[in-house]
Amino acid sequence: MHYRQTRAEISSSAIQHNAKWVRHKMAGGKLLGVVKADGYGHGVAPAVQALTELVDGMAAGFMEEALAVRESGYKGPLVILEGCFSATELNLCCEHQLSPVVHCEQQLESIEQAQLTSPLWVWLKVDTGMHRLGWSEEQAPQALKRLRASKNVAGVTLMSHLANADAEHRLNARQKQQFCQLSETLKDYQARSFHNSAGLLNPDTQWSLQDNDWARAGLLLYGVNPSTVTEVQAELKPAMRLVAPVIALHQLEKGESVGYGSGWSADKPSVIATVAMGYADGYPRQAINGTPAMVRGKRVGLAGRVSMDMLTIDVTGIENLQLGDDVELWGPNIDVREVAACADTISWHLLTGVSGRVPRVLV
Repeated sequence: MHYRQTRAEISSSAIQHNAKWVRHKMAGGKLLGVVKADGYGHGVAPAVQALTELVDGMAAGFMEEALAVRESGYKGPLVILEGCFSATELNLCCEHQLSPVVHCEQQLESIEQAQLTSPLWVWLKVDTGMHRLGWSEEQAPQALKRLRASKNVAGVTLMSHLANADAEHRLNARQKQQFCQLSETLKDYQARSFHNSAGLLNPDTQWSLQDNDWARAGLLLYGVNPSTVTEVQAELKPAMRLVAPVIALHQLEKGESVGYGSGWSADKPSVIATVAMGYADGYPRQAINGTPAMVRGKRVGLAGRVSMDMLTIDVTGIENLQLGDDVELWGPNIDVREVAACADTISWHLLTGVSGRVPRVLV
């Protein structure tokens, strides 16, 4: 039972709309739905259930997340993006039919030495410029050879990850060229994966996807455009609407301030609404004055510093506003990217940062 009306409304139909849009955009290949970080903050079970019939596989960050996907009822291909770091995890991969990423020598040796009940499909990660995880171009052929020689390996998907696909950057074309050359040189793999959400949209990283190409879609599935290169937001449906009620109204005279630090002062007689949403709920404390919200169909702005449990907005001129009225902090009417920009962060951070004390409510 939730008495506080603060909530994150999650739309399964929006997730499904976005998945179909991504499919159309891909025009080929296979779609891996990324549901790590609790379904990008939307709840892993709602995300999994919405996507099951629309993707060819799913991806989680690490073992616990992968098991949560299985517990949500998904039985299809499931990739662990960080891979495994123990024999116990590899055995769980066999038990639950999981596909680990292999990005370092320790993981490769563990697979070679493991006593497994069945061989695993693995994803071999190559570093083409991200310099975070993966084998170098020089190391990749030998790593692939060893995997294919192992009785514990059923097949290999060759993968890499883009560092700047959301923007114009010279590294995009270089990474694409390197991955394409490597995938043409290496023959002993069964599938490949290069594109994330932004990579599907960037002209510098696109190619015509073949049957053995897997695209890894994350943010796009949840209705947010990750790209600053290609604007497609109007074609997507945000799947999360973060909502909180007005819990107080105050009349301020010109010159009076509000909140910790008195960082906002009224330049005229004003009405301030206190909203049951704070940084403990995941709303960014660093959001500046004027950060947009919506109440009674009108855009309003943040006024004063965000507190742990509350924030305040300037609702001067909003007629008939009452306690209990919903305020949309982001969603279909308030672009989460705009809120992120006002807080000097990114939309991924905001969506995944909505805390556990905010109930997810399916709508």
